[in-house]
Amino acid sequence: MTSHLEEKYQTSWQERQTFAENMQPIIGQLFRNKGIEVSVYGRPLVNASAIDIIKAHKSVALHEESKLRLRESFPFVEALSKMQLSPARIDVGKLAYRYLFCGGANGLSIEQYLEKELADIVTGGKEQPEQDVVLYGFGRIGRLLARLLIERAGPSAKMNLRAIVIRPGKEDDLEKRASLLRRDSVHGAFNGSITIDKENNVIKANGAFIKVIYAKSPADIDYTEYGINNALVVDNTGIWSDREGLGQHLQSKGVSKVLLTAPAKDDIKNIVYGVNHEMILPEDRIVSAASCTTNAITPVLKAVNDKFGIRNGHVETIHSYTNDQNLIDNYHKAPRRGRSAPLNMVISTTGAAKAVSKALPELKGLLTGNAIRVPTPNVSMAIMNLNLKEATDKDGLNDYLRYISLASDMQNQVDYTASNEIVSTDLVGSRYAGVVDSQATIVDEDRAVLYVWYDNEFGYSCQVVRVMHEMAGIYVPTLPMK
Repeated sequence: MTSHLEEKYQTSWQERQTFAENMQPIIGQLFRNKGIEVSVYGRPLVNASAIDIIKAHKSVALHEESKLRLRESFPFVEALSKMQLSPARIDVGKLAYRYLFCGGANGLSIEQYLEKELADIVTGGKEQPEQDVVLYGFGRIGRLLARLLIERAGPSAKMNLRAIVIRPGKEDDLEKRASLLRRDSVHGAFNGSITIDKENNVIKANGAFIKVIYAKSPADIDYTEYGINNALVVDNTGIWSDREGLGQHLQSKGVSKVLLTAPAKDDIKNIVYGVNHEMILPEDRIVSAASCTTNAITPVLKAVNDKFGIRNGHVETIHSYTNDQNLIDNYHKAPRRGRSAPLNMVISTTGAAKAVSKALPELKGLLTGNAIRVPTPNVSMAIMNLNLKEATDKDGLNDYLRYISLASDMQNQVDYTASNEIVSTDLVGSRYAGVVDSQATIVDEDRAVLYVWYDNEFGYSCQVVRVMHEMAGIYVPTLPMK
């Protein structure tokens, strides 16, 4: 016979499951039909399981004084489904909490409150442009970008993956490419259905119709033959990093702009979304999304510098091994990288610390950096040893960075964890540029050491997609802004 407490808990759990399961189809329809990405305190709910939705609501108690129950947030999700909205990221957790516990209601109904808070995206605003996308190269980043773009496919999609370009392969190449997209040893199975059309060299995935083009160089391709016009080409190959090399894409018919998923040379703008994406102008035809490490550290460095000032510092990157290393000892043109990646920690170099100055000129010459490649396949860490202009303490620094993660313009770039149990595999699939590990923070007056985790594949790919939107002139705001 169950006790009163057991029965009460079971009833409460069943109620939460019911509300979460009722939320799932509404959240899915909002995303597919209106381009609305629903979250709770930064935790995405699109394609989330019922348990993930419950856990997202549970996380609210880590940031606020009161809990947010699913029965309290459900009416807000339901009300969103009845509104005519432009694409946006909407944190329904923050909206519901402020309405219920922070005086946000002010005599307004939920519907009236949402109309006021979401006024910027109520239908009738600026018409969003559409953008054809071509992925040039289909390696680790290329396939994750494909997943992210396919995830957004639907009636409201403004950025459409039309083609991927790869070097000519063997007869079963198309099957192998589709299989690599379908299954991933690090990020798990593709969430959906993937089939191939061998006759037309097409991969079909969750409604996306993706042409596979085989070519040895950009000069071999006329994209207009495939009905692709004014395309944004995302170069994932790493072959070219200067204006001359990347400019080859602009010679192909049907191409308007190029984005490099690596640091660029020459005068090409290196963009860290959330920090200097305003630098992208409509006339910019070639842009770089910088590196995964630069994206991870720059938003945190900007936040710290804005509040406390940075006199100087050193950034050490503990980086998962990458495909340019050897599985077993063999020749490699770079020092040490020839040694077996799964068996060794390998001291290497990184230009990420210096590259920060391209996004944050005020830090030019103030940072040094190095890297250690370690035997893990994904998720890396940056250890930032900083000398500050203004003294603080651990709680003061952590509280500030927690605020940055929740209510600043960089809330999509900087995440924050207070867990003292978290390890690297817990961060696989993180959509943030970097995650501040507050339990590891060390502060001694004007000296601070920060530990920032980052999914160097998926988190970086999310940053790349944000840059793509900016280049295409597609505005997807995060609401509420603060």
